[in-house]
Amino acid sequence: MKLKTSIAVLTGCLTIFLFLMLPVFLSMKEQKDQSVAAFKGSDFELKDMNNNIITQESFNGPLTAIFFGFTNCPDICPMTLNKMDIVMNRIKKNKKKDIKVFFISVDPKRDTPDVVKDYLSNFDNKFVGITGDPGEIFLLSQSWGIISQKIFFENGDYNIDHSSPVILLKDGKYIAKISHRDDIKKSIKLINKYL
Repeated sequence: MKLKTSIAVLTGCLTIFLFLMLPVFLSMKEQKDQSVAAFKGSDFELKDMNNNIITQESFNGPLTAIFFGFTNCPDICPMTLNKMDIVMNRIKKNKKKDIKVFFISVDPKRDTPDVVKDYLSNFDNKFVGITGDPGEIFLLSQSWGIISQKIFFENGDYNIDHSSPVILLKDGKYIAKISHRDDIKKSIKLINKYL
């Protein structure tokens, strides 16, 4: 009898806790979504890996994915781009033409147009690589909420720590993001939602 009473009391307490906390959890999620959506990008003029001028208007269109990374990245960047490559291969061909994918280097000192072009040639899909003036790329990355920082080694070489979402835009405006932790099915579902 005591066990049933204890279970009933615990269940009641848990229900009340969830009922009281649900608005708090929903509010936290909404605030997070609003803060990410507040990133608007910035005006810029850079060059892609083929020496074409790229501006904020280049991000307009039915669906644009932008990813900030660098070619010497040991793990997250190649894994994320590989995932995007697989996702693009699984999108229906008639919808695939409506998606543009941009890879923007946060390491323009080492990532020259030729280096970026060679790096992106390892993927099936045509990703557009962007590099150029470090200051302008830094401002562009900051405008989309991307944080990056050089970590120097004793030998003078360096790595770059950076945030790594794939930012999805519709007509140049933020709509969603894909985390590098999201699996392929979830990523495909999210992209199809906006196509």
